[in-house]
Amino acid sequence: MYSKEESLKIKKEFWVQFAAEYPRKWILYDTKIKDVTFKFYVDNKKAQVLFDIEPKEEEKRKIYFEKIESLKNILIEEYLPEAILERNHYLESGKVISRIWIEKLNVSLNNKAYWKDIFSFFNETMSKFELFFYEYEDYIKDLETNI
Repeated sequence: MYSKEESLKIKKEFWVQFAAEYPRKWILYDTKIKDVTFKFYVDNKKAQVLFDIEPKEEEKRKIYFEKIESLKNILIEEYLPEAILERNHYLESGKVISRIWIEKLNVSLNNKAYWKDIFSFFNETMSKFELFFYEYEDYIKDLETNI
């Protein structure tokens, strides 16, 4: 078991090394849609690439999620076959968001032997997710248009 300081040091080293190996600007919080973000997540069991839809207005969250859901076949067939779409995802805080994600199980942030696999997973998955988003960005952003 690591101390809090050791865990923070490992986490920082992980992200610094990831940035060094994949030095590019990811879309992440810059989707140009308020409260709609891409995220990387890793712990000692899994790594995930997340697309979180969390506007405060429930109706907006519903519309954005349904837009992605309407593109589900394209997302899965052409970009990310393992994508999971969850309309109501409950955060530890109790907040309900919509989340689309892909995960890689049986990896660990604290074991450097997994880092290359996690980095590669993050790079490949986020790149495909971003391509999908950029391709359908105008449709996703437009709250008035539905397919």
